[in-house]
Amino acid sequence: MEDDLERSPLWLILVEVVHRLPMYRYHKAYVRDHILLEDPEITAEELSKRLDIPLGEALVILSELRGGLKESEQHEGEEDEV
Repeated sequence: MEDDLERSPLWLILVEVVHRLPMYRYHKAYVRDHILLEDPEITAEELSKRLDIPLGEALVILSELRGGLKESEQHEGEEDEV
């Protein structure tokens, strides 16, 4: 499912919107440092429910952390470090 989404013309718009969410970088750091260590196979739906975040944000975070769409990781002005 995630591969199909990344090919959609709307994927880049979703990534841009998610990167502008105020808590995005903190959610991403928490997922990287805690959740993926505990459950590396967590789905976007599970992550969305666990953190009470939008499904779109969960999709983008997992895609980036699992080496998905490289352009989204190189988004100008984004910093992964918290």
